[in-house]
Amino acid sequence: MDRIGVGIVGNGMATRVFHVPYIRATPALDLRAVVSRSNDAPPPAPGVALVGDIAELLADPAIGLVVIATPSGNHVDLARRVLDSGRHVVVEKPFALKPQDARDLVALAETRGRVITAFHNRRWDSDFLAMRAAIEAGVIGPVVHFESRFDRFRPVPRDRWREDGGPGSGIWFDLGPHLVDQALVLFGAPLRVGADLAALRPGSRAPDWAHVTLHYADLRVILHASMCVAGGSPRFVAHGLNGTLIKSGADEQEAQSVAGLSPDAPQWGVDPDPLRHWDEHGREHLTRAPRGCQQTFYAELAQACLGRGAPPNTPEQIVMVQTILDLAIVSARTGQVLTL
Repeated sequence: MDRIGVGIVGNGMATRVFHVPYIRATPALDLRAVVSRSNDAPPPAPGVALVGDIAELLADPAIGLVVIATPSGNHVDLARRVLDSGRHVVVEKPFALKPQDARDLVALAETRGRVITAFHNRRWDSDFLAMRAAIEAGVIGPVVHFESRFDRFRPVPRDRWREDGGPGSGIWFDLGPHLVDQALVLFGAPLRVGADLAALRPGSRAPDWAHVTLHYADLRVILHASMCVAGGSPRFVAHGLNGTLIKSGADEQEAQSVAGLSPDAPQWGVDPDPLRHWDEHGREHLTRAPRGCQQTFYAELAQACLGRGAPPNTPEQIVMVQTILDLAIVSARTGQVLTL
């Protein structure tokens, strides 16, 4: 069986919670090494080497795929270096900080004949899979209003790069890529984008609240994220001409991975919270959510790198996510609703 050697640049939470478990769950991938800035950090998994820098990682000829899981401001330069070395590359979200950088990376990958993709793993969340299946089946008819929220309760800012006000920090760059990517999967590109971004917590140095509206001809999509929601809120709400869908419970895969569960565990991705559907007569129906399966990202990517299928997301989708992220930032700064 063909196997692709994998290296990861970065040894933080994303590597340990998402990339390592999912790569190790993919038979066609062989995780060989992780770049770590700390000499004292333990290896993220048995048999995985820790190396000091990307040059040492790229010196291993068996590595054919590299994952960039570093602070956002480093993504473009590191991805370019990986592509120039002749490897395929996965870039953590946000893929880049500017649309032109995203376009340039996509063009470079095409020139090098390599696969490049963004880590939009939440296409395989249980809550999103449930909502997507119901919408595509026409359960509530044409959707006219859709809300997608990532809310947390962290009222005190943390001392970490995601919140320090530097390039790529703030809630919109952290959670916005997931919100935007899921909206594009469901509804395609909008016509216009309007946004409000704010730092609402005392001492916050980066936006910790985001409210973005995607304008379609007969639909409005609300994307929202906040660090000050203690009581929780529905993950998804969809109103259509024939009813309403509400999904309250969030996907459990991240929490399961943090707790040490692996993707092959029987309870992996099981969602105890049903999708609620109110029909045109006001009757409520409950539907069990599908199992979450974020590891599908790497299963599809492996086949793409072997020349046997399409990557998990296309270059066009990657660039569109980045374009909308940037438009929202400009909209929030200028107070204008901007045309795509």
